[in-house]
Amino acid sequence: MTHRRARISRTSRGTRVLAAGIGAGMVVPLAVAFAPAAVAAGPQVSCTSAQAGLAQKLQKDITTALAKRKGTVAVGLYDRTTKTTCTLRGDTAFDSASIVKVTVLAALLWDAKKKGRYLTDRETKLATAMITKSDNASTSTLWKQLGLTKIKGFLAAAKMTQTKPGANNYWGLTRITVRDEQRLLALLTAKNSVLSDNGRAYVLKLMNKVVAAQRWGTPAGAPSTVKVHVKNGWLSRATHGWRVHSVGTFNGGGRDYTITVLSHGNPDMKYGVNTIQGVAKAIHKDLVPVAKSASASSSVQRYVPTGRPQEATVPVPEAGAGVGVR
Repeated sequence: MTHRRARISRTSRGTRVLAAGIGAGMVVPLAVAFAPAAVAAGPQVSCTSAQAGLAQKLQKDITTALAKRKGTVAVGLYDRTTKTTCTLRGDTAFDSASIVKVTVLAALLWDAKKKGRYLTDRETKLATAMITKSDNASTSTLWKQLGLTKIKGFLAAAKMTQTKPGANNYWGLTRITVRDEQRLLALLTAKNSVLSDNGRAYVLKLMNKVVAAQRWGTPAGAPSTVKVHVKNGWLSRATHGWRVHSVGTFNGGGRDYTITVLSHGNPDMKYGVNTIQGVAKAIHKDLVPVAKSASASSSVQRYVPTGRPQEATVPVPEAGAGVGVR
């Protein structure tokens, strides 16, 4: 994330988004070395589908993608077109890292909708930086503006009962599950009473404009016929090593689906990214088969590791300074 302010043009009231916003900025101490154990025998991928043979294929291919991968991985998939659902460790809790930023924006929009107002130019700038660049400072500002009462109010309205906001402004330590993330993505991709149509479109618009360096994860393997909306998160701590997460919504090629992949216990960030992308490629291939000559979406970037993936530093609440969460 960067602390540079995004250049965003002012919008007229007529084009502003009817919504409410939140943001969060959280910091945690730099992690110590951690060596995760290989995935032990445990929960199995469970899939159902109205399309003959699809559930079995997805179950087999997701299982194969996760074979011999280290750490703990949770997966969620839902395709409205074929009524297909896949779940692995749907109720397992993970530290959110920057995945929570989509929840923050949704909460902001929910609150604004209740008050019948548009987002201000300031809120629009903060929301844009928070989602498209995963800016921590913008998130912290919105998180504090909303406060826990409004954040919890949105979670209740969204029926995200397993999500527990991080205490003391540590928004990146919010506890999340695949089940709740899939519920959030469902709200963004279908008409509902929690978020306005205008608000839903705004969130998806920003998720479609995430900077190239952060378009890894669930978009991997998506064909060019599918429109991609993504938000990723990554965070290293002394316990459970690297948390690496990715959520995405995909529409096109006769499909309308959402994917959530959460993970911790990764030895490094790149390892977690590769695990997520292996699962994503299997899902896209099975849901939207394309000819071998067809090209993958040009908007999906190959992950290029950096020497210091968590560059942004922000104040640690009532502590000092530390490494910013991505």
